[in-house]
Amino acid sequence: MKWGKNIQKDELIQLHIFLVQLRSNLEEIIHPKLNHFLSYDLLDTSPQQVFKSKKEHEIAIFELSRGISNLIKENKPPIIKKLRSLF
Repeated sequence: MKWGKNIQKDELIQLHIFLVQLRSNLEEIIHPKLNHFLSYDLLDTSPQQVFKSKKEHEIAIFELSRGISNLIKENKPPIIKKLRSLF
């Protein structure tokens, strides 16, 4: 995954934090039977681990985004209605 040269590690960590919160909210709404985040969980890289490298956070963001995407794709009609009701 290539990020722009101007993206700083702290900005990646902020994105990582946002995606973790989104994951949490989606799992509360959907209660998935499958763990779409297994590859992310196995990385053992959380946004609070600021000592991890920029590359490790990039990989974590990619895996987290993939899990979120798969979760939404699998639950498309119901999740869209639930998300609309929140906003």
